Amino acid sequence: MNSFLLIAHGSRRSESNDEVRALTNRIKSDAEDQFDEVACCFLELAEPSIPDAINTLVKKGATRITLFPYFLAVGAHVAEDIPEAIAEAKEQHPQVHLQILPHLGKLASIPRIILDQMNT
Repeated sequence: MNSFLLIAHGSRRSESNDEVRALTNRIKSDAEDQFDEVACCFLELAEPSIPDAINTLVKKGATRITLFPYFLAVGAHVAEDIPEAIAEAKEQHPQVHLQILPHLGKLASIPRIILDQMNT
């Protein structure tokens, strides 16, 4: 089973976390049959946590999980915290292929997305 997991920071504001959940639902809709499961998780301040979300996907039968850090810049979370959480998950679930994508801010399309806002 092929799964996608969006990793966000998490917020004390429930509305911010709900925004991430809504984005996850849009990704799920747009991905169509690319993934069997699409979910989100949070590094801190909200649930589910990264380990909990990975464990849930594995329990549902995930054999491959693509992880996307929804972060604009490489701070300690992207450089250290997320890779550490994924390394622990790899130890717990060696049968599951975990692939981490580049973080949001590193995507080549970001400048075009920003500039395209001028036309909306």
